[in-house]
Amino acid sequence: MSAEGIDVMPTDTFWTHFYEIYEALPRQGPGDRESTERAARLLPPLTADRRILDIGCGSGAQTLDLAQVTEAYIVAVDNHPPFVSQLARRADEAGMGGRITAQVGDMNDLPFSDGSFDVVWSEGSIFIMGFAKGLAEWRRLLVPGGHMVVSEFCWLCDNPPAEMEELFLDGPSDVGNVEARQRAVVDNGYRLLADFVLPEVGWWENYYVPLGKCLEHFRRSHGDNPDALDVASRSQREIDVYRKYAGTFGYVFFIMQRDDRGA
Repeated sequence: MSAEGIDVMPTDTFWTHFYEIYEALPRQGPGDRESTERAARLLPPLTADRRILDIGCGSGAQTLDLAQVTEAYIVAVDNHPPFVSQLARRADEAGMGGRITAQVGDMNDLPFSDGSFDVVWSEGSIFIMGFAKGLAEWRRLLVPGGHMVVSEFCWLCDNPPAEMEELFLDGPSDVGNVEARQRAVVDNGYRLLADFVLPEVGWWENYYVPLGKCLEHFRRSHGDNPDALDVASRSQREIDVYRKYAGTFGYVFFIMQRDDRGA
């Protein structure tokens, strides 16, 4: 979910309005089916005996894409029950209910034993924990030599505009450029196999255009509610900043393998 610009300790009212907007979206953050498939094809064959953990799955757009491009069994986790219910319903409707288990869970305290998964996958949500912390803490979930795929916000220029930093950096943050992320991968016990930038279609056509339409409807429904309009204005500002500065920031997919050579 694209919530990098949310204030510290938002109120319950904020979250009520926030989720009203984002539950109506087909995906809760930037993403692209072709990019999900591209990342999956950079891994060894994910056959029916393999297990994938999708962390921060939202309503499961990328989960369903993974299920179509692989034969693996997928456990998808999100801390927002309505998203989990949406994914379960969508999986059943697509005839994939037997291969996808959607469950409520906290990425900071995942209830799985060490070595439970061949692949850990997380698109656009590792920022909630912090990039390095997520890599370090989720590593135990992988079998020896297992793989991890994450997409994460990166600066794609040397000097990000101040307006972008104000929007996307909320207090102390580990946002960095691609090279800093690459170093964090190695420092946290992985071999980097590949990385690539999510194309603009993943931000614009797949996310911001649907979000803009949802915001229009939301404003009409809550025109006399200043708290609701404030939530909408935050998301609208994110759209406006992307329109202005596209190409200077983005999500980057990092495909890595757990490195056990020094164990």
